[in-house]
Amino acid sequence: MPDRTGRREARPPRPCAGAAAGSLRHVPNAISIARIAASPVLVGLALAGEESAYTWLLLPALASDILDGLIARWFHLQTALGAKLDSIGDLLVTLAALFGMWTFHPEVYLDHWPALALFMATGVLEYGLAMLRYGRLSSFHTWSSKAAGTLLVVFVYVLFLDGFNPGLFYLAIGTAVLSSLEEYALIALVPKWRSNVRGIWVILGERRQEAGRSPPARPT
Repeated sequence: MPDRTGRREARPPRPCAGAAAGSLRHVPNAISIARIAASPVLVGLALAGEESAYTWLLLPALASDILDGLIARWFHLQTALGAKLDSIGDLLVTLAALFGMWTFHPEVYLDHWPALALFMATGVLEYGLAMLRYGRLSSFHTWSSKAAGTLLVVFVYVLFLDGFNPGLFYLAIGTAVLSSLEEYALIALVPKWRSNVRGIWVILGERRQEAGRSPPARPT
């Protein structure tokens, strides 16, 4: 049942769900740590020119970002530590993927450098603003960032397994840039570090609720 603020009351977890969550409580963090550990290995494989091994390690590393988030949300295992590990893993695997693209598919950079430059610049600015604001990487994990991440995963899958797809490339880059713009707004609106914010509308809705609860100003 919704309460007076429009939020649904939390239901007690079912016994089977609680047991499953207990057995899986370390899985999301373990996946994030594995993704972090895979990043230097990916760079090493790229430097060695081992495209096949690089590809078959990169693809599960990218897909694991979706998997650990799903497990954390389905079983209510989202934690501040998990959000930090996930953000670090995202950054490192993204850098490893960009390095591998340059090594094995330099034509993507040479032929489409303006779009990639925009993607990298908005991402670097996002990380820089978060470090200035919070002293750490942001971990909002908005729906737009998840959509961008999923599209980038699909693009890289297609690139390494079938070849360059321009429509998918520009869709993924455009979504990622729009997601970064939303992150800028969230960094400006949220004064303290906070994880797992679905989108800017959540913060705007909270502000409207706070304004509605504030007593009217007394005339002077």
